[in-house]
Amino acid sequence: MKQLNLCIDIDGTITEAYDWIPMVNTYFNTTITPEDVTVYEIHQVLGIDRSAYELFYALYGETLHLETKIRMGVKRVLDSLYKNHQIYFVTAREEQMKTVTLMWLSYYNIPMDSLTLLGSHNKVKTAKDLNCDIFIEDRYENAIQLSESGFQVLLMDCNYNKGPIPERVTRVNNWFEIENIIKGYAEKSFNDFRIA
Repeated sequence: MKQLNLCIDIDGTITEAYDWIPMVNTYFNTTITPEDVTVYEIHQVLGIDRSAYELFYALYGETLHLETKIRMGVKRVLDSLYKNHQIYFVTAREEQMKTVTLMWLSYYNIPMDSLTLLGSHNKVKTAKDLNCDIFIEDRYENAIQLSESGFQVLLMDCNYNKGPIPERVTRVNNWFEIENIIKGYAEKSFNDFRIA
């Protein structure tokens, strides 16, 4: 089986996608539900200026990231994949969230080879630098950008990432699907390599 370089987003991908809602509802006195989250940008969901959400995030971002729960199956699947593949976390989080991010990953004992905090959603250069074979992502725009740059993308299904799925993007519902796809991809790559 071929060893793959797996690039993995964090928020909404290995974490639960809607854990931020109760805190946002309390702070902004709103009543949004996961069904209301049909776009990625939270300020748009809330109908507020970006600056108002940025102030909230400056105050409570670390708490949000620390308290978010892990998606079902993530720990077991990543432990299994880590035996044969490289795991690189690539997140749009800002560098100042590095300590809290490492604390969360450590708390759940998540295996990894590296963590990159980009401070932006442009992940293509990092994916190229890491020689990424498969990128696991929840943001639709990121998935499109990565696929257009030639990367295979597994898009974690969420209310905010609906849209046509182009070539090289596969929509997935959970981490057990992800595990099966990656194992199949690795075996096919290994067999293709042996044939060549």
